[in-house]
Amino acid sequence: MLAKLTSKNQLTLPKSVTTIIGATEYFDVEARDGRIVLTPVRIQRGDAVRAKLAELGLHKQDTADAVEWARRAAAGKPARKK
Repeated sequence: MLAKLTSKNQLTLPKSVTTIIGATEYFDVEARDGRIVLTPVRIQRGDAVRAKLAELGLHKQDTADAVEWARRAAAGKPARKK
């Protein structure tokens, strides 16, 4: 089977391959001995959120501060000053 690499570096996997591995959206990609190895990864929604927060450089305290701000705003209370 052949898969063509597009000008945007995208590949379409053959249906026969995706049928064998099952439904998955994400793959771990690595180059090994001149080959591209795709390993299906089942990401939980929480994992996807944590990965995005890490990508944005947000930390636990940033999230806690944002939740507190939203709760205060919903209750009509002014934001606390730092």
